[in-house]
Amino acid sequence: MKLRIIFLIIICFLLIKAPFAQNRLTIIHTNDLHSELMGYYPTIDYTPGTLHDDTTVGGWARIATVINEAKKNRKNPVLIADAGDYTMGTLFHTICREEGLELHLLGAMGYDAVAIGNHEFDFMPGGLANMLRAAHAKGPIPIALLSNAVFSAESSKDDLLEDVFEKNIARTYTIIRKGNLKIGIFALLGVDAAEVSPFASPVKFPDRIESAKKILNILRNEEKADLIICLSHCGLTRRSGKESEDEELAKKVPGINIIISGHTHTKLEQPLVIGNTIIVQAWEYGKRVGILDLSIENGNANIESYQYIAIDDRIKGDPKIQRIIDAHAKIIENRILSPYGYSYSMAIAETSFDIPFEEKPHEYPMGNLIADSIKWYANKHAFDPKDPHTQIVAAIESSGLIRNGLYKGKTGILALCDIFKTFPLGIGFSEHDAQIGYPIVSVYLTAEEIKKALEVLTTIAPIKGNSYFLHVSGLKFTYNPHRMLFDRITNIWLGDETNGYALLDYSASNKKLYRVAANIYNATFLKIIGRFTSGILTIVPKDRNGNPIHDLNHAIIDRDSKTPGIQGLREWVGIIEYMKSFPDTDGDGIPNVPEMYRKPLGRIVAEPSVNPYALLRKGNWLTYSAAGALLLISGLIAIFIAVVGKKLRKKFSHSHSSGGR
Repeated sequence: MKLRIIFLIIICFLLIKAPFAQNRLTIIHTNDLHSELMGYYPTIDYTPGTLHDDTTVGGWARIATVINEAKKNRKNPVLIADAGDYTMGTLFHTICREEGLELHLLGAMGYDAVAIGNHEFDFMPGGLANMLRAAHAKGPIPIALLSNAVFSAESSKDDLLEDVFEKNIARTYTIIRKGNLKIGIFALLGVDAAEVSPFASPVKFPDRIESAKKILNILRNEEKADLIICLSHCGLTRRSGKESEDEELAKKVPGINIIISGHTHTKLEQPLVIGNTIIVQAWEYGKRVGILDLSIENGNANIESYQYIAIDDRIKGDPKIQRIIDAHAKIIENRILSPYGYSYSMAIAETSFDIPFEEKPHEYPMGNLIADSIKWYANKHAFDPKDPHTQIVAAIESSGLIRNGLYKGKTGILALCDIFKTFPLGIGFSEHDAQIGYPIVSVYLTAEEIKKALEVLTTIAPIKGNSYFLHVSGLKFTYNPHRMLFDRITNIWLGDETNGYALLDYSASNKKLYRVAANIYNATFLKIIGRFTSGILTIVPKDRNGNPIHDLNHAIIDRDSKTPGIQGLREWVGIIEYMKSFPDTDGDGIPNVPEMYRKPLGRIVAEPSVNPYALLRKGNWLTYSAAGALLLISGLIAIFIAVVGKKLRKKFSHSHSSGGR
């Protein structure tokens, strides 16, 4: 009898307890990992196998340990997801098309699902398809998701990727069961992310809100999901007082329970709750991992606890994951670096100071160093001293393409793998050029067109964001931010810090052509900026004879003229070669970073002024048209005031004399 009672008590307890356990879920989330498999950095300081002996943060082996510990310490189901941009940022992405390394690693680490971010398209739709296929062939990988992609019916350039979706290697949504929970997951690419995805063409990304509503309806009403998660590569950056894309998504599509956000690299210490939607984001590069513990009741998710874990050397890396990473560093050496005579951790230079990355609207040393490397490397291969007209006098670089700075760390040694991370993105623009990194092009411009290019910094960057800020080499300039749009440059000088600068006449009367260099991405943007500014900033790239260059692939500088075809100069190689050319000032056999890169050099100087002379001096037609219109409006207002005043005085005078009678 006693045994029967005890048995009934146990059964009742289990029946009461079971729903309680089933309705709990832990979500471990990351975003914008950008192939940062090793510690963030210097990489040579990274010691995942030992504790408390370096200052690096991140590292996928350490993340794997956090995941394993979280799963071990919980009895409820655990879901692991990433919100996109898991590739592109280090030497490891250079083999992603052949090896699918990042997805393979995420699978080995236990990830259930990942969003396809904008940088997954950096090697074009075909490259993304090859990456997904390679990873899939290696074994279990997370489910790759993208819900608002539309493939072209006219172009065949995205056929490989469309085939990957048709074969379910990638999907528009998925259902994952965790315990008794049926979890619907989908992924979105946001407006800003789509704008900065030129290589995704011809794939299009329809409105994320409408796409979310359609998928939500399928997941709720057809798939009968208990919980809806959106892996959103839209972001949490607010601009011009407007709410962020993910805040808007939560308000306009309230049926989403969890938004795991990405793209904006936001350090969100605690979840953001909008209505019944929970939003989380885990910063960038694997520096943080978020762990969200939830209770699920009546279709709603409630936060029980949230941990925002710093990934640093207090966490010992998982040795299995680290062995995979180390093995692929050797593959990179053999396939990518050995043709240049490089190795992964090769010491290129040394520094006694940090050269930080700052995506802010001002000149900073890292931008100067990279711009200088373009000019130096381009001249090394394109300038013939016997022909002065071949000299490249200026180079530009946009802030949005610079991804990292350089840091002295414990040794001051700057390894090749870390220098690559300063400018890791890009691929050739032609279908025959699949090499890693943007090629460098040179074109001839008038002085007036050089001014127009610099107006991108003064006018476009304040509107569109700091990514459009330009860094320069071979010139310096001043600008007045209070002047008329597209006419804020006030002076330009050509030259350098060693030989001095000379004032440039940028009036339309100066017909001389100047040879300038940039990577093909920036050159293409400058070529089409006229279209986006209604012709105001029209720039026509030309050859040395003044003939328009219609295809910038024909302007790529050849690295080896003795070999048939064009062996395009790669910007990342130029940065390394430039730093190798630095003088060895301490005699240890390693070049030293010059002191000039310790601080800004005064190449870009804002001179705000509302003085009428400063606002009008050397103005273009826009400035004078605006000034004329302002004078006309002022004159009309003055006439109006005078007429109205005269009538009022006359009326007052008449009223006053009538009152006297």
